[in-house]
Parts: sequence; structure tokens; C-alpha cells
Amino acid sequence: MVLSSPEQIAASQSAGLDAFFGLTGKVFECVGKLVALNMQVARSTVTESQANLTKAPGTTDLQQWFALHAGFTTPFAERSLSYGRQLFDIASTAQAEVAQLAQVQYERYNARMHELIDEAAKSAPAGSEAAIVAWKSALSAGATLRESLHKTSQQAVEMAGSNLEAVTASASKVAKRSAADWAAVVASGKR
Repeated sequence: MVLSSPEQIAASQSAGLDAFFGLTGKVFECVGKLVALNMQVARSTVTESQANLTKAPGTTDLQQWFALHAGFTTPFAERSLSYGRQLFDIASTAQAEVAQLAQVQYERYNARMHELIDEAAKSAPAGSEAAIVAWKSALSAGATLRESLHKTSQQAVEMAGSNLEAVTASASKVAKRSAADWAAVVASGKR
């Protein structure tokens, strides 16, 4: 009894290579997005820093300098929060794409295992029905576990996204309130 023909082995190897290169492509795509995000942040930070530093020598008194400094912190906090959101979006997209690739590979593997079990059952000796049922039961239990883990990971990503949005909104409000409070202190002439 031959369970795999040369054609089946070649097809399996080809599918494995396709999966590998598909995953590698997704990883490079995500790394590219991360590099682009970091370059964008670095470019805008340098540009804003240059603009802000050219304003600093023109300040004549301490209150102007503190007001200028207060104007720097709010945009920085907003950019930091935006960066965190964009970073999370890249990571969650990557997770979803990798999970989808893993799902396809798992389904292929599961189908092949069922084929092997069915093929083995055809030529199995009498009395081995219990072993065949146990194999099929183990595959079914594995599929159920995988589905449960997949749902749990999706819920965790959704919860993390919700928490990130809540923290971002709260931090943004605090940063704006702090800048407004600081501006009020500077405007009143207190130090």
C-alpha cells in the first residue's frame, strides 16, 4: 500500500513552498509598512523640530519661551498617539493575514489527513474500526481546538484595539487639558 505517489509528494512540496513564500511576502509587506511609518514620523519630527527651533531664538522673555514650549508638547502627544494607532493597525492587519494563511494551510493539512485515514481504512484489517474512529475523533478535536484558539485570538485583538482607542482618547484629552492649563498659567504671568 503506497499512501503517496510522486505526484502527490511534488504537489505537497509545491504547496509548502507557496505557503512559505506567501508568508514571507506578508512579512516583508508589513515590515515595509512599518519602515514607511517610521520614515514619515522621523521626517515630520525633523521638520517640526526645525520650525520650532527657529522660533525659539526670537523669544524675548520667559513667558514667551514657556508658551512656545507648551505649544510643542501638545502636537508631540498627538503624534505619539497617532503613531501608536497606526502601529497597532499594521500589527493587527499582519496578524489577520498570517492567521488567514495559517487557516488555509491547516485546512489543506486536515483534508490530507482525512484522505490518509480513509485510504488506510480501506485496507485496514478487521477489528481496526475503533482505531480509525479514534483518529477521526482526534482530528475533529484538533479542529475544534484550533477554531477555539482562533476565536480567542480574534477577541484578544479586538479587545486590545478597543483598549487602545479608549487610552488614546483619554490621553488626548489629558494632553489638551494640560496644554490649556499650562497656557493659562503662562498667560496669567505666573511661573
